Amino acid sequence: MLSTAVVGAATLVSTTPAPATSPSTDTRQQEYAAAAAEFGVPESVLLGVSYLESRWDTNAGTPSTSAGYGPMHLTDATYVTSLPGGNHHDDDAEDARGDDARSTKDVASVGVPAPAPEALQTLDRAAALTGATEEALRTSPTENIRGGAALLSAYQESIAGPTGSASDPAAWYGAVARYSGADSADAAAAFADQVFTTIREGVARVTDDGQSVTLAARSVNPARGWLDRLGLRKLARPDGLECPVDISCEWIPAPYQEFLDNNGNPDYGNHDLGNRPKQQKIEYIVIHDTEGYFQPSVNLVLDPKYVSWQYTLRSVDGHIAQHLKAKDVGWHAGNWYVNAKAIGLEHEGFAAQGTWYTEAMYRTSAKLVRYLATRLGIPLDRNHIIGHDNVPGTIPANVRGMHWDPGPYWDWSHYFDLLKAPFRTTGWPGSGMVTIDPDFATNKPAFVGCGSVASQPCTPRGSSAVILHTAPDAASPLLKDIGLRPSGVDATMHVSDHGSRVSAGQTYAVADRQGDWTAIWYLGQKGWFYNPRSAPAAKWATGLVVTPKPGKATIPVYGRAYPEQAAYPTGVPYQAITPLQYTLSAGQRYAVGNVLPGEYYRAVTFDGSSPGDWTVIRSDTKYVQIQFGHRVMFVNLADVQLLPSFL
Repeated sequence: MLSTAVVGAATLVSTTPAPATSPSTDTRQQEYAAAAAEFGVPESVLLGVSYLESRWDTNAGTPSTSAGYGPMHLTDATYVTSLPGGNHHDDDAEDARGDDARSTKDVASVGVPAPAPEALQTLDRAAALTGATEEALRTSPTENIRGGAALLSAYQESIAGPTGSASDPAAWYGAVARYSGADSADAAAAFADQVFTTIREGVARVTDDGQSVTLAARSVNPARGWLDRLGLRKLARPDGLECPVDISCEWIPAPYQEFLDNNGNPDYGNHDLGNRPKQQKIEYIVIHDTEGYFQPSVNLVLDPKYVSWQYTLRSVDGHIAQHLKAKDVGWHAGNWYVNAKAIGLEHEGFAAQGTWYTEAMYRTSAKLVRYLATRLGIPLDRNHIIGHDNVPGTIPANVRGMHWDPGPYWDWSHYFDLLKAPFRTTGWPGSGMVTIDPDFATNKPAFVGCGSVASQPCTPRGSSAVILHTAPDAASPLLKDIGLRPSGVDATMHVSDHGSRVSAGQTYAVADRQGDWTAIWYLGQKGWFYNPRSAPAAKWATGLVVTPKPGKATIPVYGRAYPEQAAYPTGVPYQAITPLQYTLSAGQRYAVGNVLPGEYYRAVTFDGSSPGDWTVIRSDTKYVQIQFGHRVMFVNLADVQLLPSFL
């Protein structure tokens, strides 16, 4: 479970969304036109900037992961109450490294809070420029758009650029770059380039509150020379930086350092050296959120006594900091088998608060993931591009403490569209599998606990999550997850409780159908979800499923795919193959994600001096990765049959 504390940042509380100002579905378009005319901004520029911030959505009046409000993402970090505390790797039950042979619990530390930068406090200036109240700028789309237009106009005037709604959009490149809030020329330019690409290509969509907005495609060749007038620092891009060239990325390395622990014994942090993919194939890219703002989170990964991940992404502009090379192993996912075969991406954000992620960050994240997946041969599907909430506990005692970020408000369907790998299937009602894919904007589960009170209802808003029931009836109880609640209590609608929840892109074996309801196999139970033909929550799919071999009433399920004891060299301690508290029973079927070798990367000393260190121990035992619950898990290939889903 994630900590609700954040570093030098804010707890993002829900606000009451402003009432609709008009039943017309094109009111928002008129508001953009009016604001552009009032403040002398080309309408295409205003629309393009807003799209890259919010896709023109209001997000029910809730702040973004960087304290931004409304379609124009006006930031107001001081309004969002600041709390002391640490990153979500602090003060909880998860060991980020996830290796029985070497715990990281003694090396975690709390970073020093950092003040909010100017980029996180633009709403005040918008209020001064427009005369609107701060509350109106947070809650009224009309005033919010006016505020964004006023800021753009002020930024243009500050660099002595041409103004007026009829002025050439190309000459607004500098103002657009400054609107990003970026602190470097590279990041500002990357943001502006995305805006002008959007203007050139055009876009039209219906917003989350039902407004039709269109940005007509137009030819524009931005005058990038205006960027120089901002006087921003220029980033060095050292050789070996593992980022695509068209996004803003800098090298801020995590330290690999030896020290003495609290008992005076030699220890080290905050990652392990490796030789991937030459020595071990990278199978996963794990999507996290930081539970803190960008700079304090980066400061934490610079602590040699903390934990680590490969990349941190900033919300306001999508800028990326790389901390580890792909060859080295970060401590981030709470499962050593996954860590040893994964790259970790931390996104500035707050899963527990029901906040939203900017389009700028979604886009750069998707570009980075596509680049890494292509380079490393990682399939672009939800068996390999996974959330931290999909990573299983390693042993029964660790299941309950595993993290659940990026949470139910991460838009997986949109993310995979940006990855150019949309959730397309070829199934039919009898094909035996479904891929979860609700309409994000209209799918609004009634979660609770987004604020400081566990029972407080969250502001209704779009979600990737679909809720499972014990029967084809919305009034029936939710499922039980004995890993989260050993006493057998039903799951709840708390935003952190994924015990009866599936997410967009995940594929499951069908267990039953009844009317508008579909049941899937989930943690050894039938889980029912509402799936009407008029508004489906899932797509019919095909693929392979596993079921126990004939004669086996149940088979064990594992949280890691380790070799058997005989595979370990002399002097290397055996890492037990410990079943989780779940079992897979005869007659049940689960979707296959991958067939993997039994592997254990041995790394427990700073210099590789321990027997077997810095080597991958392998065996002939193979495992099948399956979608067993909300998290993926593993079964021994020798225990199961692999069958086509439609048999």
